Amino acid sequence: MVKSKYGAEKITVDGITFDSKDEAKYYLYLKELKAKGKILNFELQPKYELQPSFKKNGKTYRAITYAPDFLIYHLDGTEELIDIKGMSTQQGEMRRKMFDYKYPDLKLTWVARSLKYSETGWIEYDKLNKIRRENKKCQK
Repeated sequence: MVKSKYGAEKITVDGITFDSKDEAKYYLYLKELKAKGKILNFELQPKYELQPSFKKNGKTYRAITYAPDFLIYHLDGTEELIDIKGMSTQQGEMRRKMFDYKYPDLKLTWVARSLKYSETGWIEYDKLNKIRRENKKCQK
């Protein structure tokens, strides 16, 4: 098993290698939604450029890109980008901010797995953190 620096294990489902078990589970969840006719379709890891490559003082800098985990095509014609998060990182927060600035018309949602706070097992990452903060306050 290969683990990321954050402890996530890579896992292969349908010949596709995912960075974490939660990503693989969300993939299976999307397959189920598509089979039930609740979404039109979905894609894996669409890539978006946040900053183009450039040269300075003879040095070439690579472009900064962001590849959310999924792009969902909803029945109403809207599209939604989904990034599965177990935890937030400073780099992730920065990329999300850059993405939101450069692509204001695209909907990007960070999603976390939570059986405790969601009937589907999935909840918006920011909502989950808010619930956890409120629960922490109540315990004091």
